Formats: sequence, C-alpha cells, structure tokens
Amino acid sequence: MSRSFTATMLRAIRLMRPRKQAKTARKINKVMTGFMVPSGLAALKPKPAKSRKAAAPKAGQALGAVLKQLSVAQSLMSGAAPPATRETKPGIPKGGQYLARTHRSAAGSRDYKLYLPASQPKRPKGLILMLHGCSQTPDDFAAGTHMNALAEKHDLAVAYPAQIRGHNAASCWNWFSPRHQIRGAGEPAILASLTRKLMREFGLGRDAIFVAGLSAGGAMAVILADLYPDIYSAAGIHSGLARGSARDVLSAMSVMRNGTAPNGRGPTFAARLLPVRLIIFQGTADSTVHPANAAMIVDAAVGGDAVPTKIGKRSAGGRGYARSDYAGADGATLIELWMIEGAGHAWSGGRAAGSYTDRKGPDASAHMIRFFTAKPA
Repeated sequence: MSRSFTATMLRAIRLMRPRKQAKTARKINKVMTGFMVPSGLAALKPKPAKSRKAAAPKAGQALGAVLKQLSVAQSLMSGAAPPATRETKPGIPKGGQYLARTHRSAAGSRDYKLYLPASQPKRPKGLILMLHGCSQTPDDFAAGTHMNALAEKHDLAVAYPAQIRGHNAASCWNWFSPRHQIRGAGEPAILASLTRKLMREFGLGRDAIFVAGLSAGGAMAVILADLYPDIYSAAGIHSGLARGSARDVLSAMSVMRNGTAPNGRGPTFAARLLPVRLIIFQGTADSTVHPANAAMIVDAAVGGDAVPTKIGKRSAGGRGYARSDYAGADGATLIELWMIEGAGHAWSGGRAAGSYTDRKGPDASAHMIRFFTAKPA
C-alpha cells in the first residue's frame, strides 16, 4: 500500500469524527478526485448502488462507506500505469518548431507546447488542440499520436495544453466535475481562451479550428465541442465520454466501467447553434472506458433515434473495425463512429514512443486530420 494512500485513509478516518460527519460525503468526494486514474477501473467490481437516506449516517456506517470508497481508490492506483515521468521527446520534422509556452486567462492558466510547421510557421492552414489523457504529458501525447509529422504534411499547427497535478492529482482533465462542464468557467474556458488567442495570432477562422483528445482528454474535447461550437468546427474523440454523463467521481467510475450513469442520468444533449463534426474512435475491448460511451456521445449529438446513413466493416493495421456515418440536417456527414475490434484503452495506430498507444488498427491521427480538413459533402 502506498504512503499517499495510507495518508488519505487516515485523513478519511479523521473525517468520521462527530463534529465533521455532516461534511463527510462532500469531503470524501474531494479526496477521491485526486485518485481519478481511469486505467485501473478494469479491476473494479462494484455492487449495485443502494439508495441512501438524507440523514447523516452513523459513525460506524460512515466509516465503512469511506473505507469502501478508499478501497476503490486503491484499486484505481494499483492497476494504473505510472505517470509519464520519462523524458519522452516527440519527433520534430525538419524545420518545424516545437515551442514551450504559457497561456494566462481570467479563468486560469496552463502551460502548453506548440508545434509550428516548417512550411507555414506564421500562417498555418489550421490548428488542432490536442488534449492528453490521465498521467500523460504534452510530449508523451505528441510522441504517441505522431501528430506533429502529420500536421507538417498538411501545414497545420498543433497545441498541446498540459494538465498538472496541482489541478488533478492524476493529471486528468476534470471532465466529470460540473464546474468544468459549463461555458465561461473552469478548464473549458481556459482552453477556449487559449484557442482564441492562437486564432488571432495566426489569423484563423472557425472552419480551420479543431480539437481532439484521448480518454479524459477525449471527454474534454466533447465538452469543448458542446460549449464552444463558435470556435471549433470539428472534434476527434478517442475513448472519450459524453458531457454530463458524470457529475462527480463516483458517477464517473460508474459510467466508465458500465457505460451507464447512476440513477438513470443521461448525457447532456448538445443543443449546438452551429454544427460541430465529430469523428469518434473506441476499442471494443476497452476495460477502462466502456464501449457504450461512444454511442452515448452520438446520441447526445444527434438523438437516440438517429440511424447511420452508411455502415461498413473493414480492417486496417491488423484489426477489424466497423465504421458508421451519421448525416446532419443538411445531409452532409456529421459524425463518423469507428468501433475497433479487440482494441483496448489506447490510441489506435499510435507509436510505441508514447503511452496508451496501440500500433495495430486504423491510424486515428491520420483519419482525424483527413476528417478535419475534408470539405463537408
């Protein structure tokens, strides 16, 4: 058992003192947030949730509930890959620039890495905001997705914001927190502000602005697409989750493992004023983010009654996949859903230099750029 977990356990036990029982649920949720490491969820075997009374629990009952939650946290920690502490250096195409910057806004600040193509360093043709997953770094994510090399071919800039342990103990984007699921506040506001800043710097319009992410980063990409359709024209989501499918740590664990939110809560319907095209990748053998979450993203975007306009099954890179296309109101393809057979919680077609990558399967990065840059038809 790690020292940090032991310290957390002792802290939780102290919360059980009579004078603090009324605040137990809220504080435990705060403690648990720091252990939101999704790759360990495969080890969870939760029992069906029981309804709870509004009255404060007895000390013995509260302590048992706390220890049960902390046991879940320990399983998350023990099954998770270690944070990316190695010095991962992404490939930089000849002549390209890979810059370290900091963005500050009224909502907060974040460091980020910025790739500028050698062919168009001052006037790239577009921008991709790339959001890493839990325990990853911008360099790790850039290396695993090999997005810099692809961006060079298409004259695109790529920004990689960094989530740090000061904002989430596992370096996850806080997609499951209500304050980070609304426009004008929290992490979505910071990321949108960064995007606007780069749009001004490079003279880019909405049609050239895209966002993509993996796992927690994929969930945050969905949030940005929902909240800021005036900024992003398309989003790439790999192993992500729908906005509103979770409202706290425990509901996040439920929807990630089971593909359903507790208490019958569904995702927030994306009532976008402007259409945002989505390309979604999900492994059918993903034990961290249940494959049903991909369908929840589609349902939130086009409704549960929507049917694909095109369905196809093929293989690439040694893995089969099923691709379903959904059309928007104008008849153009609005969503591509890629279900990759036998793939786990990893970036499809990625590079071994980065974490959470699978070298097999269709190249998610290449297809995202193809989808982003294609003219809707």
